[in-house]
Amino acid sequence: MKTYENISDLQPLVGEVIGTSDWLALEQDRVNLFADATGDHQWIHVDPERARNGPFGVPIAHGFLTLSLLPAFSHTAYKIQNSSTGVNYGLDKVRFPAPVPVGSLLRAHFKLLSFEALEKGGAQMKVEMTVERQGGSKPVCIAESIVRRFP
Repeated sequence: MKTYENISDLQPLVGEVIGTSDWLALEQDRVNLFADATGDHQWIHVDPERARNGPFGVPIAHGFLTLSLLPAFSHTAYKIQNSSTGVNYGLDKVRFPAPVPVGSLLRAHFKLLSFEALEKGGAQMKVEMTVERQGGSKPVCIAESIVRRFP
């Protein structure tokens, strides 16, 4: 995990990777809980037996589940010491280039795309999150997250 003292320490890092998360196992229980929370019970996600004969040969995680792990990934990728909170402002350019077979190990890389200072020492930042699957040949999710951080 990379640690930064202040929000402003990130400003000169535009264009650079500011952190890489720990690996996270994406298991069937989490997929099932996500299906229950969202009402998306499509068989390719929640029926392992049927999924064996489906297009991927195994059940796969919901794309939006992978996206929803952004906070979990960021908490192990980087920390800003003198920041009391961060809030989601929105997302740009979300893509799911490859499926996530249940049981996969995932991690995310965070690249700072822009930094806009806000009043009272805060900042609005656009951060590209690229999620990789261990052993995968291409990313499973790429999203531009817009976050506001406050001291």
